[in-house]
Amino acid sequence: MDSSRSAQRAVIQFLREGERASLIYGRMKEVQGEQCLARCTIFRWCQHYEAGRVTFKDFPRPGQAHVVTNCATISAENELIRQNLRITTHEIAVELSISKETVHHIIHKMLGYAKVCAQWVSKHLSENQKTARWELDPSTTQKFLH
Repeated sequence: MDSSRSAQRAVIQFLREGERASLIYGRMKEVQGEQCLARCTIFRWCQHYEAGRVTFKDFPRPGQAHVVTNCATISAENELIRQNLRITTHEIAVELSISKETVHHIIHKMLGYAKVCAQWVSKHLSENQKTARWELDPSTTQKFLH
């Protein structure tokens, strides 16, 4: 939470002890200027304090925490792809219990894979892979060199 917002909420809580919300907004607008909370936000916080709220910090919100993209998830996803190059993002998402968007982000941005002919292929070849391709069929690479 922004410290400026929390400071303004504390001021609202302090001033709420006898002033109306419209007067609090006017006083805060004079002092804070452009950085002042919106009028409706000040009114809402006044209602919260009037209803008995004692803290000016946000309550935790529902939803999944953003700790899905960690080293363990990335390595697990990489291992699933290496085991089955034809695995889909949906299958990975179900297996790891994460969203398909997160799977897509990890595959393309963090692991550097692309789907080619229904198989996951690394976008960047290592020197060993380049040499192995050259040794496999040098005639196909010759046409690109000339």
